[in-house]
Amino acid sequence: MPNFFKKPTMSGHLWIIYLISLLLLGFIWYYQWMLGLMMTLFLAASIFYSVRTEQNMINETEEYISTLSYRVKKVGEEALLEMPIGIVLYSENYMIEWANPYMNKFTEEDTIVGESLKRLSDHLIPCVKDEEDEVWITIAGYKFQTIIKRDERLLYLFDRTQQTEIHNRYENEQTVLSIIFLDNYEEITQGMDDTAKSHINSQVTSILNKWAGDYGIYLKRTSQERFMAVMNQKILYTLEKAKFEILDDVRELITDQNVPLTLSFGIGVGPVSLPELGELAQSSLDLALGRGGDQVAIKDDSGKVRFYGGKTNPMEKRTRVRARVISHAMKELVQASEKVLIMGHKSPDMDSVGASIGILKIAQANDKKAAIVLDPDDIDTGVQRMVEEIEKDEDLWHYFIPPEDALEMVTNETLLVVVDTHKPSMVIEEKLLSKTEHVVVIDHHRRAEEFIADPTLVYMEPYASSTAELVTELLEYQPKKLKLSMLESTALLAGIIVDTKSFTLRTGSRTFDAASYLRSKGADTVQVQKFMKEDLDVYIRRSKLIERASVYRDGIAISTGDRGETYGPVIIAQAADTLLTMSGIVSSFVISERSDGRIGISARSLGDINVQVIMERMNGGGHLTNAATQLEDTTIEDAKALLQDIIDEYFEGGDTE
Repeated sequence: MPNFFKKPTMSGHLWIIYLISLLLLGFIWYYQWMLGLMMTLFLAASIFYSVRTEQNMINETEEYISTLSYRVKKVGEEALLEMPIGIVLYSENYMIEWANPYMNKFTEEDTIVGESLKRLSDHLIPCVKDEEDEVWITIAGYKFQTIIKRDERLLYLFDRTQQTEIHNRYENEQTVLSIIFLDNYEEITQGMDDTAKSHINSQVTSILNKWAGDYGIYLKRTSQERFMAVMNQKILYTLEKAKFEILDDVRELITDQNVPLTLSFGIGVGPVSLPELGELAQSSLDLALGRGGDQVAIKDDSGKVRFYGGKTNPMEKRTRVRARVISHAMKELVQASEKVLIMGHKSPDMDSVGASIGILKIAQANDKKAAIVLDPDDIDTGVQRMVEEIEKDEDLWHYFIPPEDALEMVTNETLLVVVDTHKPSMVIEEKLLSKTEHVVVIDHHRRAEEFIADPTLVYMEPYASSTAELVTELLEYQPKKLKLSMLESTALLAGIIVDTKSFTLRTGSRTFDAASYLRSKGADTVQVQKFMKEDLDVYIRRSKLIERASVYRDGIAISTGDRGETYGPVIIAQAADTLLTMSGIVSSFVISERSDGRIGISARSLGDINVQVIMERMNGGGHLTNAATQLEDTTIEDAKALLQDIIDEYFEGGDTE
């Protein structure tokens, strides 16, 4: 800054000095007038010079400020008109009142003044009304970051097109790792000769290599049943858009030869290191296989998962090796524990109660104290008759305890066995999961994203008809001193019969083997029918639900209950099952209010439609042919509209999560 621009702060001091000089000058005049005259002339000259210098400085300062003010104003005008930033003023009714010339570059007209803000983007006016401070819009193919100054009714638009392109390029070029697994390869090829096995390998490899070549994917076979694929994010977007048609290609080719071989993909994505991508890919593959295979699971670094495929029922395993290994592991875990607690899901059904009794017998066969957690206030009418019969058997009933007693009993050395569910939010008492480090999960549902953390042992087989079937197989490999009473074996058989709809759905050869074993132990089929009996008023209420059904599209029936009338989950599930028996119906959905204030949806399918994927989009889950969900803070009408939108997306855009 020039010196003359600085304020003359010493002027006040100068006047004080001059005042002192005048006093001294008076003394000099008094004693030596000649000297006083000379000093007076010098002082007068000095005062004149100081005043003149200060005045010149003030004049120069004013002139500089005036010049600077003009330049700043000129620069402001230039910046307003020439700066590469869009500036728009709008009126109270969202009409453009003024825009700088920069904005004219992105419109065909000479000016946009007088136009609505919709002329720039349909999103602008809603964002201004919603009091948002920033919004991204697209004008003539350019991406703009728009800052909204609501008080001044002013918009600043910053061109971020190049930045967006760089970001997209970065996203598109991120590495993606995938592990491809041939489902049931060992079971399928174990009875084949070398020629047939080589032919199968050649066909599958040829299809995968062609697929990889078409999309620019690096593919490497790492074992007989496993491939490693490396791609980038852009290729993955293309594959997702095509809904991974490779799943259908392999399934259709192999099915023509009556060999049910399918693929499962585990894909890891995200801006993480390669080892972490590998872990994500393996975790995704485990999830896909846990859900029955024939599908793609994509997991990113935040833990979110997307699914594609899963259109076929999982093929039943042909060997009992896994059941024997799991049974042996269960025996060791039980023997190493202090006690055993067994817990099913909330509002337990016959499968959950029957499986719990089966695990109780495993603990007793290994001489360990055990108990079954059951909430007496959360017993559904569908299982009420079974519970009443168990209550009559004092030897069995005293092993059932409420959640409060279980929380007092549990220690760090307790083995907690969760049956018929794998979701922490679904268990009877979630606090028990954190009270012990030893948790076993036994379930027949397809694995969902939500899963019990760090279980010691997991036995999940989506091919199985029920958890009771899995537990029955485990019982067969326990110590020979294991004895099942008539009621205990009947409870297990009831779980199988209910979940298979009397051996009509999801029934394999091993389902009949398990039922045969239970029958040999004294299971009473007549008693099962008594458990399954229903009251007349329940039948009438279910009939009302069925009466309200209508066909939405392509053989899909949707029924809704009356507003204000609540139905239990068993009734709406039975209504969905009944609708599925109607001519022309391939899938059914029943929606009603529940006693807990939520909206319940039960879904059924003959297999052509994956109702599990549809229900997962509504925070539910289940099987390909049998699924359900519960929605909070909504109405029957809104739930139905949401369901219809998801069904439309399923048919028009694929079955993703």
